[in-house]
Amino acid sequence: MKAYQTQPTDSFASIAKKFSIKDENYLRTFHNLNCSESEVIFNEIPSGTSILIPDDPQFFLEDSGSEDEEDCMNDNYEEETEYNNDSQENNEKETDNSSDQEKQKNNENSSTEHDRKYFVIQKGVVQCNQGFKFPKFKVTSHQKHYWNDADGEAAYLAVTEDDLQFDPPAQPFGQCKLKPSSGGYLPCAYAAAGKWTKTYDKVQVMGKSCVTEISELMCSTGGKITILKHGQQSELGKSNVNNADSKEQQVYNPVVDFEEFKEEINGEDPFEVE
Repeated sequence: MKAYQTQPTDSFASIAKKFSIKDENYLRTFHNLNCSESEVIFNEIPSGTSILIPDDPQFFLEDSGSEDEEDCMNDNYEEETEYNNDSQENNEKETDNSSDQEKQKNNENSSTEHDRKYFVIQKGVVQCNQGFKFPKFKVTSHQKHYWNDADGEAAYLAVTEDDLQFDPPAQPFGQCKLKPSSGGYLPCAYAAAGKWTKTYDKVQVMGKSCVTEISELMCSTGGKITILKHGQQSELGKSNVNNADSKEQQVYNPVVDFEEFKEEINGEDPFEVE
């Protein structure tokens, strides 16, 4: 990291261009995160200000390469082409031999697609690619397990593969695009064609696999029903606030006094006199 003494006509854009930095916003953010609080710049750069310049290659534009390197690449092109042709034939054979192994591996790891996905609860919202409205779930498969709710509120009931009813129950998706008429689309006549698919079979409620954000359900009319909202809400906890860098947050949110916000989150009164 080095410092650059600005001139009266300098801007973040001109300095970024001078030092071949990808974007002026990268330069502005880097400077504001590494300078003292009194040197943070949000608007125009005051003349004579020292701007911190990064030395990490990720901030810079990629070099196009020298002419010598291009000549060398051209000289070796024919040799590489012959080598690549031979390698391609060998790779095709290896691909044929390993295709069965890949299929087996994909089947074994199919559950990993649910990683970092939320489980769906009763107040979750669904959508049909042939409908117009977005109903919520009506859990009927159990009244036992609730996701992230110790009080046992019905809205937090876990949705399983057997939960095929919605709220409202009649015409849950409004009109159906697969049923056009001279007067417009006819009403939805939803009827589930089987159970929910792409469920998480490693987590079950009373023997029924749980529905996640990527689960799908087919309607007998032809529509595909997917999850629009899982129903759970992400909340900012004390640990998230305490682990956040106050200086960095001040750059992103200059209106908020982040240190004061930390004290409020932790239950301390910033105006309390001891």
